[in-house]
Amino acid sequence: MTAYLITGASIVGGEVADLLIDNGEIVAIGTGLDAPADVQTIDAQGLVALPGLVDLHTHLREPGREDAETVFTGTRAAAKGGFTAVFAMANTDPVADTAGVVEQVWRLGRDAGYADVYPIGAVTVGRKGTQLAELGAMADSAARVRVFSDDGDCVWDAALMRRALEYVKAFNGVIAQHAQEPRLTQGAQMNEGALSGVLGLTGWPSVAEEAIIARDILLNAHVGSKLHVCHLSTKGSVEIVRAAKRRGLEVTAEVTPHHLLLTEELAASYDPVYKVNPPLRTKEDVEAVREGLADGTIDIVATDHAPHPVEDKDCEWSAAAFGMTGLETALSVVQQAMIDTKLLTWADVADRMSYRPAAIGQAAEHGRPLEAGAPANVVLYDPRVERTVVPEDSVSLSRNTPFDGMTLPGKVVATFLRGTPTVLDGEHTR
Repeated sequence: MTAYLITGASIVGGEVADLLIDNGEIVAIGTGLDAPADVQTIDAQGLVALPGLVDLHTHLREPGREDAETVFTGTRAAAKGGFTAVFAMANTDPVADTAGVVEQVWRLGRDAGYADVYPIGAVTVGRKGTQLAELGAMADSAARVRVFSDDGDCVWDAALMRRALEYVKAFNGVIAQHAQEPRLTQGAQMNEGALSGVLGLTGWPSVAEEAIIARDILLNAHVGSKLHVCHLSTKGSVEIVRAAKRRGLEVTAEVTPHHLLLTEELAASYDPVYKVNPPLRTKEDVEAVREGLADGTIDIVATDHAPHPVEDKDCEWSAAAFGMTGLETALSVVQQAMIDTKLLTWADVADRMSYRPAAIGQAAEHGRPLEAGAPANVVLYDPRVERTVVPEDSVSLSRNTPFDGMTLPGKVVATFLRGTPTVLDGEHTR
């Protein structure tokens, strides 16, 4: 393996130091490092060095929807965004509800080599919400599944949700809930409020999310298991999770980059690129989720990268698929929403986008501080530059980014997975 000497990087936004990477790990951090003669040097002056990012919520679409994304293209997009590990959601075709399917996804990720792929297993057979899937078999498989979710659909049956929480306790598993009461969101198209009435689009009430979160927190308190809330989006949800954490209950939560920055007003364009589940909310909700992420109520940022082919988005709003891509823009959006507003520091970003998601998902090789002896999962990021988002520049198979044409701060210059560069800007090497 090639040895790399990264010079003059700001370590998680703090001290400026050099990093020596060799044999897949960080050998040393400091100044005046004794590097091998054939070392490749990367000039990181002005760059921030972060631990490899970990996304707990990615849709890679394979198997079944390779027209939208594959494990290869999705993990390549992840690397371009600074991610060294992604958790692949189970809503594939066939559904990842057996040991065979999760092992297939895991092996595809290993062969691609851009980012480690941790499959998420479905909670119920076919994600139909009527019968528990093979949770134990998936946990014992080569993929060692520890996170389970029917994401895209809610585990709406309280008794079934309780049994799932009880079952995964045996192997320290986590149930990640898509919080959406289906009877309150039938035909829903956007956030419920005055604007949905003006636009003539069926409203999606905040209480549909909040009611499930409150119910599941109570169930989990009774069972004593681990609950994770996917893509939290409302002020009320933040308040519910905050109250639960004050009581010491075991619950974690995530927010997406798009819910940190975008609001429901974009639906007025009737452009389906802004159609997402849960929907874009109000400015008040955006401020609340930013505050929740800042104070630790919301544990992590997760992209909910949801690629779709052109025909699924280039149509009328009501017929369009829900979802947005997000891997390649996540760090820039977080910089704009949280760093540039001084709500978070770069050390906080390392916590919310690397340490904590790795801990929740039990990805032992990831989410490690940048220190000697740690696996060399490293991101170099330039926060000084600006870029205009051009969908055609994406390496994902899909182009449904809501940031098309927007100017965002920052750029990933290099991503290292166990010492191997999966992204490396030649302008910084010598």
